[in-house]
Amino acid sequence: MQLLFSYLPAKDLPAALALYRDTLGLDELWREGDATVAFAVPGTDVALMVDGAAQDGWGPGPVFLVASVADFWAAHGDALDMAIEPFEIPGGMISAFRDPGRNFVYVMDQSTAPEEQPAAS
Repeated sequence: MQLLFSYLPAKDLPAALALYRDTLGLDELWREGDATVAFAVPGTDVALMVDGAAQDGWGPGPVFLVASVADFWAAHGDALDMAIEPFEIPGGMISAFRDPGRNFVYVMDQSTAPEEQPAAS
């Protein structure tokens, strides 16, 4: 497992952008449409992902990359409290469970993402 993001749902994306980009000075890494923005967190490889299109029932939490969401659940499903059933996202799958404190912990894979091709010389 590799920590990729800290996920923060935002009901008011413009206000969140004003805080993280303008006030705190974080640099944008990427956007997904008009609803989701990821920010670089200085000194780390982890991004802050702010989601203005957050689904009902989703809460803030870490997002871990796993090789396969299906394999993750096959190995750990009996021990975890699934909060969000696995479903397709661009490039793979995502799901979530709750830890003992009822916090969300997300697992995602990039199992259907096209492999990066080496640059031609």
